[in-house]
Amino acid sequence: MAKHVEYEKVGSDYLEHRQLKRGAAGWVLLAGLGVSYVISGDFAGWNFGIAQGGWGGLLVATILMGAMYTCMVFGLAELAAALPVAGGGYGFARRALGPLGGFATGIAILIEYAMAPAAIAVFIGGYVETLGLFGLTNSWPVYLVCFLVFVGVHLYGVGEALRLMFVITGVAVVALAVFVVGMVPKFDSAKLFDLAEGGGFLPFGVTGALGALVFGIWFFLGVEGVPLAAEEARDPKRDMPRGIIAAMLVLLVFAGTILVFAPGGAGSEVLKGSDNPLPAAVRAAYGGDNLLAQVVNYVGLAGLVASFFSLIYAYSRQLFALSRAGYLPRWLSRTGKRKTPYLALVVPGAIGFVLAAVTRDGALLINIAVFGAALSYVLMMVSHIVLRVREPGLERPYRTPGGIATTGVALVLAVAAVVATFFVDELAAGITAAIVVVALAYFWFYSRHHLVASAPEEEFAAIAQAQEELKD
Repeated sequence: MAKHVEYEKVGSDYLEHRQLKRGAAGWVLLAGLGVSYVISGDFAGWNFGIAQGGWGGLLVATILMGAMYTCMVFGLAELAAALPVAGGGYGFARRALGPLGGFATGIAILIEYAMAPAAIAVFIGGYVETLGLFGLTNSWPVYLVCFLVFVGVHLYGVGEALRLMFVITGVAVVALAVFVVGMVPKFDSAKLFDLAEGGGFLPFGVTGALGALVFGIWFFLGVEGVPLAAEEARDPKRDMPRGIIAAMLVLLVFAGTILVFAPGGAGSEVLKGSDNPLPAAVRAAYGGDNLLAQVVNYVGLAGLVASFFSLIYAYSRQLFALSRAGYLPRWLSRTGKRKTPYLALVVPGAIGFVLAAVTRDGALLINIAVFGAALSYVLMMVSHIVLRVREPGLERPYRTPGGIATTGVALVLAVAAVVATFFVDELAAGITAAIVVVALAYFWFYSRHHLVASAPEEEFAAIAQAQEELKD
């Protein structure tokens, strides 16, 4: 495929206007970023898997998706250390699968990170209305304020944004810990299986467990975005593996404890359809409203804000990298005096606000994001396997435990997640497929003739190709 693309010469100042701030994040901030991407999924969304598969079905789904993400994170840790570029998954796939595979992966990731903030804005609006704040009966002003404030913080500077994100995430983590401690005394294993439709470990059979895969993803969705910060890390070869693996360990602990103690304290029947499951669990367990429910309710908003805030960072870096290399319009990758990609922050933010205000359908938007994510996981794991086989001599400061066997497990489970997502929400899958088709048409008819050879992701691939040709 590389032979079917054309590169244009750009001026010496091209990359000068497209520079990110290096050295802004160490491994602790990167771990915080990884948790921040995901933490809203601990507060809401996962519980719908109980309605799909019962508690046992959701447990099986969460174990499978936890295994997929853990194996995938080990693979991404290797790729991010070997190829530390802002393009993340696009950069890895570009090296392994060529320009078309790289662009397809980048678009799938961009769909995930551009749709998810719109969905979370809807959830934040719902929280604000439920809490009776500001007397709002329509949430569009909340969506607008969210995008204006948090895009604005990112425009101010990446270091400041990451530190604020870390603080907000810390508050949300404390709330989750307090919730779990508060629910432990109320735990009763019988409550896990109290669905009105029927009890038992798998009340809806294996089919229900497969349907619950999509909701098992909520405990981990987004952690794969840590490599997007590679060009802004202090020492990416060391910090990337440490940061993403530490984030995954934290997420596994929270997934396990919340999945056991929320329904185990309140009952699965109570939580299966709740838009706000953690406060609902506390009220059910303690027989009414109390201080713990209020704290979890209000701080749950911090969890949503943390994910919203961090996903803005993610979509801007993925869009920045694709634009800088010429796959998407180049003007989107320009950076300002503070080394932030201002157009890559503002344009998707404006689109996200419109989507949230027009659809007000957080479930549809998040399912589109999940489908894009699952598609990108398949392509990234294929990339790891291809690079291990084709480029065994590539410098790998960190190596995946188990090698391609580990990422092979992640690949199989990612394919299962793609299939499950399609059956859970065909409309979301169709919309995602349509966006990918339009993007690939743009690549085929325009951008593949106008790529930028000096972009870091393209340089990595060009060096590899030249080395192969010398061997021949």
